[in-house]
Amino acid sequence: MISGLSTRLLNICISSFCKARNLEKAEALIMDGIRLGYLPDIVTYNTLIAAYCRFLGVDAAYSVLDKMKEAGIHPDVITYNTLITCATKKKLISRTLDLFHEMLESEIVPDAWSYNSMIHCYFKAGRSDDAYQIIQEMFSRNIAPTLATYNTIINGLCKAGDIGDALRLFRKLDVLCCPPELITYNILIDGLCKCGKVPEARRVLKELGILGYTPNAITYTTVITGCFRSGQANLGVELFSEMKHKGYNIDAFAYCTMISAFSKLGMTEEAYAYTDQMLGCGAPIDIVSYNTMMNSYCKAGDLVSAFRLLNEIEDGGQKSDEYTHTILIDGLCKIGDVDAARRHFRYMETRGLGSSIVARNCLIHGLFKAGQVDLAIKLFSEMKVKDSYTYTSVLHGLCKAKRFNVAVRLLSACLKDGVKVLRSARRAVLAGFRKESRKLKSTICLAKGLHT
Repeated sequence: MISGLSTRLLNICISSFCKARNLEKAEALIMDGIRLGYLPDIVTYNTLIAAYCRFLGVDAAYSVLDKMKEAGIHPDVITYNTLITCATKKKLISRTLDLFHEMLESEIVPDAWSYNSMIHCYFKAGRSDDAYQIIQEMFSRNIAPTLATYNTIINGLCKAGDIGDALRLFRKLDVLCCPPELITYNILIDGLCKCGKVPEARRVLKELGILGYTPNAITYTTVITGCFRSGQANLGVELFSEMKHKGYNIDAFAYCTMISAFSKLGMTEEAYAYTDQMLGCGAPIDIVSYNTMMNSYCKAGDLVSAFRLLNEIEDGGQKSDEYTHTILIDGLCKIGDVDAARRHFRYMETRGLGSSIVARNCLIHGLFKAGQVDLAIKLFSEMKVKDSYTYTSVLHGLCKAKRFNVAVRLLSACLKDGVKVLRSARRAVLAGFRKESRKLKSTICLAKGLHT
């Protein structure tokens, strides 16, 4: 008789392989376990399904169900919850609905997590009425909605722009025996800020303190971001100072919010000041924070400081990413140093990061702007993957170089293949081509007149 300890040990090993993304070894271990008499259970396969969802997608994860059936193990509510959550995150709405109905047909009773996922799915699909019906179905099955359920609804309403309904539901939470927690307040404040209702967001922030809740750094940072988006930079600075005065642990994310906001407003001196504060406060700085600072330097045209940051990243043992080098390439192109941008792009390729479509787009745009049209076209032709911005940038560049015949052929290919191109690019190509055609006709008529 096989002891339960053996299966638990098998599950621990499977989980370790899955965390290390070594799914082949995890599957092989299950087979070895079966061969040795250590039989897998539902936990074994649910662990494998969760890993497949995280790293390979819902289709690969769903294929594990066949292996479960072969082993005589029936999926449970956790199995389907994992698959449904994965499908919802990937915005596979119809697949999410199919999985939910399949779960019901298999007589597996959904739990609150299942319904929360479905509510989230319906809001993503823009079907808020169906999301509300899920609540009714929960009551009919004697499953009480949790605070997570109401948080999901409030979040969905905010993202749909129904901020009034979100506020009304928020005010009813105490009556519904689900008093709001800090995460609820953060969701609502974020929704209010994104809808441009910064004064209301500030009122909710003050209400937090009155009710005895302690706002965290995320709460303040959300309102600060909203202030900058609505053009209230002074208010954003005031809130940041209040945050520091109250003794909150200001992390790199909060500083990056200030740096990014001032950079977008073109207030480079202020951005530099917060960069210095961030570097001087001893807050742990990750690559996202470095990229934000680097972006502010590049927008100010200070490439020396930007490359100094790159050296600091690499000397500190951190790994730069595609975005790091793309920022630098774009910055070099904007100051007109396309030769340095090309050299850095080649350096990026040697680091194994040369597949970045954004970096290539920036370089193509810079080459056209510098008048190096042939090099831009060569880089464009070498690209295996192109997006809408690539084609739009190339069409505008060809028009500026007055290569309208090439531009017309490329535009025709885009329209034929269903590639989306901005209207401005289409208009530029067609207007330029007509103008050149009229010039050509005038030249022909003049030539004919001279020869008569």
